[in-house]
Amino acid sequence: MADFYELIGVSRSASADEIKKAYRKRARELHPDANPDNPEAEAKFKEVSRAYQVLADDQQRARYDQFGEAGVGGGSGGGASAEDLFGGGIGDIFETFFGGGGGGGPFGGGGRQRGPAGPPRGQDVEVIADIEFAQAVFGDQIDVELKLPVRCGTCEGSGAAENTEPVTCSECSGSGQVQRVRQSLLGQMVTASPCTRCGGLGEVIATPCTTCRGEGRVTEDTTYKVDVPGGVDTGSTLRLTRRGAAGPRKGPNGDLYVHLRVQPDERFERDGDDLVTEVPISIAQAALGTSLTLETLDGDEDLVVPHGTQPGREFVLRQRGVPHLQGRGRGDLIARVRVDVPTKLSEAEVDLLTKLADGRDERVGNGKDGIFSRIKSAFT
Repeated sequence: MADFYELIGVSRSASADEIKKAYRKRARELHPDANPDNPEAEAKFKEVSRAYQVLADDQQRARYDQFGEAGVGGGSGGGASAEDLFGGGIGDIFETFFGGGGGGGPFGGGGRQRGPAGPPRGQDVEVIADIEFAQAVFGDQIDVELKLPVRCGTCEGSGAAENTEPVTCSECSGSGQVQRVRQSLLGQMVTASPCTRCGGLGEVIATPCTTCRGEGRVTEDTTYKVDVPGGVDTGSTLRLTRRGAAGPRKGPNGDLYVHLRVQPDERFERDGDDLVTEVPISIAQAALGTSLTLETLDGDEDLVVPHGTQPGREFVLRQRGVPHLQGRGRGDLIARVRVDVPTKLSEAEVDLLTKLADGRDERVGNGKDGIFSRIKSAFT
């Protein structure tokens, strides 16, 4: 994966707000809905979401800055250890070059005997969940349905048939590893690799379970209850730890990543944590003023429009917008005035507007043919 900062499009010194704004922009550009039948864009969208998940968390970002992706790949709470960075301990490196198969390492005490690797972890799973606009603003609990490998109920994940158990692998004698000795310019070298017969588990299934065929898991329709916090937006990703695919033969579950897609609302447009809505009024209401009922997500509110209001004027209702996802409080609701000009007028309305224009010494048309007919008649 490319550098997380480059994926989002920010510098390494970017603030949390800058990272958040850049991520939203990238998520909208790469979202699968905006790039149908484009697997490259979908793959990039997943990479950007993963990058934001790390950089939005102060602790994970610090580990990434220090160790790169190796520092956040395992989701551990601390920095990368020698084993994380080198795939084993310092002693294992000496064992590789100087041997450690029986006489002890160069520092004495003998080489460390590894046990079976254990069953592998299940795959991470990603899913897109559609939510309503109000659910994104205020938060809600939603159902996420998907097909998922789960632990086999017949064998309880062991993979072995009823009244049987896995047996010790004869190839590696239960160690999960096979050691090989070869000669090199440095002398005798001993290398260890996972046993191919048992896959590093140290055990094999002699009599497989008939339900899962020895896999220890089966694919089923699964439904999870997911808590959506207030303030999320399209492109926000929720991580459900250990809710992904079950690992084979009692292996731990992977994680589930829920990418949210917010349905638009015909009344409101979102601008960060603020909401914008248009308030249509007539020419007469704009000139003379009016009082009207404004619909908000919190209920109806009275809005007083003073006389002489110009098109585009904004009225701000504090704390009526989107809750801040990180922190307290909410954004604002901005009511923007739109003056609707009638396209069809009755004879009486034309007469009234003509008198108004004459009183203000304004040049106007006749309401039917346009202003050019009036200008032409003035010269005939």
